[in-house]
Amino acid sequence: MKVIITGATGMVGEGVLLTCLDNPQITEVLVINRKPCKVTNPKLKEIIHEDFYDVSPIENQLSGYDACFFCLGISSVGISAEDYEKITYKLTMHVAEVLAKQNPQMTFCYISGAGTDSTENGKVRWARVKGKTENDLMKLPFKAAYGVRPGFIKPIKGQKNALAFYKYVIGLFPLGRALYAKGFCKMEELANTMIYLAMHQPSKKVIEGSDIIEMAKRV
Repeated sequence: MKVIITGATGMVGEGVLLTCLDNPQITEVLVINRKPCKVTNPKLKEIIHEDFYDVSPIENQLSGYDACFFCLGISSVGISAEDYEKITYKLTMHVAEVLAKQNPQMTFCYISGAGTDSTENGKVRWARVKGKTENDLMKLPFKAAYGVRPGFIKPIKGQKNALAFYKYVIGLFPLGRALYAKGFCKMEELANTMIYLAMHQPSKKVIEGSDIIEMAKRV
């Protein structure tokens, strides 16, 4: 497969990138970033592009890919409702619409998060926005589109972009996994689940924590 990854300079995107580069079934990885990801690999191509609200200047470089692992995102903490929706919904939909036009046989995997609200009517703002994003992505003319909802993620050892507080997640991971498995996944499991989705296009479109653990075993 040939895959596109967004958000490769963030924790999730970096982990997904490293896992994809190690997978022999993936022959090419294209990352689209605002700044270099500082990873070197023969399978890796990189496009530096500042404005994700307008990817038309690079549109002709985005065809011929089998999957997109969309890992670009932002926390809702400390940001206005308007800005959060603009970044989370409008930016994602713009990129997805361009990719759907260029790659109608593409599988699109969107990292949302545990607690995402598919009804779009709940009390939690970020969950409503993520739910709307998932729902509208699934209406686009992709071969398949998925909302992937991890909880706490254990980074791959040596990741450069893991957030500082995740060192506590690593310490608590064995206990959390034992007590509430679906709320804790390994980065490799998350990445391998998306690879599985791209390869097999299962009918279930919303992938929760327990699904991530199970699907990762099949890769």
